[in-house]
Amino acid sequence: MMIRPVKEDDLKDILAIYNEGIEDRIATLETDTKELSFMEDWYRERTPRYAGFVAYEGTTILGFISLDPYNPRPVYQSVGELSVYITRTHRGQGIGRQLLHVIEEHAITQGFHKLILFTFPFNKIGQKLYIRSGFRIVGTFKEQGMLNGYYVDVLAMEKLLPKTIDDQI
Repeated sequence: MMIRPVKEDDLKDILAIYNEGIEDRIATLETDTKELSFMEDWYRERTPRYAGFVAYEGTTILGFISLDPYNPRPVYQSVGELSVYITRTHRGQGIGRQLLHVIEEHAITQGFHKLILFTFPFNKIGQKLYIRSGFRIVGTFKEQGMLNGYYVDVLAMEKLLPKTIDDQI
């Protein structure tokens, strides 16, 4: 498996993985699958600072990770928000851990101080990944959104980053 920055040619595969996350109800409060234009907009928002990476084998995209602004206010410019999506057939195989490592190194070189993410309390595979990668649970937003007609909680997690890649333990 290899990891590289997202290319425009990857968008159909990334969309399919994102839509799996919507359909499986484990990764997002979104309930309606998205069209390619949604992913094209996402891709246009990528910058050298707010990057996306894909994990792949041969011509098959296995998963992707995205670093996005947490909040547009300048005071939050050192905080990045992560999204990680792995295709159904490859979840739990260490791909997310490797994607997190790459995006963390990228975030450090871009001057980020902290990464945050939001997950469901019932997404135990995701929580295990994040905790093993050094994230800590900040708290739970009770009944943050609707999923399948029920209010669900959302877990907030964060990781403080070292100033340089060499400072990592």
